[in-house]
Amino acid sequence: MAKTLAWVRAVLETTPLRWTNFVENLPKELLEHEPAPGEWSATGCLQHLVDTERFVFPVRVGYFLRGEDFPAFNPDSEGTAGKRQVDLDELLQEFLGLRIDSLATLEKVHPADLDRTVRHAELGLVSLSEMLHEWAAHDLLHTVQAEKAIMQPLISGCGAWKVYFTDHIA
Repeated sequence: MAKTLAWVRAVLETTPLRWTNFVENLPKELLEHEPAPGEWSATGCLQHLVDTERFVFPVRVGYFLRGEDFPAFNPDSEGTAGKRQVDLDELLQEFLGLRIDSLATLEKVHPADLDRTVRHAELGLVSLSEMLHEWAAHDLLHTVQAEKAIMQPLISGCGAWKVYFTDHIA
């Protein structure tokens, strides 16, 4: 059980570093490139991570610790990814600040808490351990999604080498 907390914390601590590297070093045009109609750009992925830091994961930790059931979150109707014009530097700073707060929230979780269960409005009975695993996997998922979006204009320009990227074309 202690391994769960260590792994989750490690992932949650590395995600801001990866996003800082993206925003500080990649051209804005690459970060805002939408890989396919209806798919998120890297900027959209970062906005979604901000939404879930504000409205989902740390809030759910509180629900678990209080023993309260919680609602589902629908990023299409409740999130802001792709719905507003954003300044990337401000968005990154917002994410970094929220993540610091989230890591402080995670400090309140002890190994004995991981077996706590509550009801998720769509998924039914879930444990805190499962939700923490999902949080870390969610961070990685949307960071990889952002990398895939960034790759698309590069893949399209690589000519004959494009055959090496068939698994990564959006």
